[in-house]
Amino acid sequence: MLERRARKERTEVTFVLPADTPPGPVSVVGDFNNWQPGTHTLQARGDGMRAVTVTLPGKSAHSFRYLAAGDYWFDDEQADSHDGINSRIHT
Repeated sequence: MLERRARKERTEVTFVLPADTPPGPVSVVGDFNNWQPGTHTLQARGDGMRAVTVTLPGKSAHSFRYLAAGDYWFDDEQADSHDGINSRIHT
């Protein structure tokens, strides 16, 4: 799930997943962090979910995927679109 909050010329995007699905650590990896695993690792929230917030330029589009333990890559089903194997978000 993606949550967005507009901030002047930027957008705060929060990437949200259930706390235990998939199990183990998960990071969001995309063109906004040079596809570096571990840069944006989802952390537990009080609502039983886990999340990480990334600030992106407004009026832009970005590719991303999630990377879980065991080299398990997966997409966000609620992304704005998909380009092949990547999820896309439009700010």
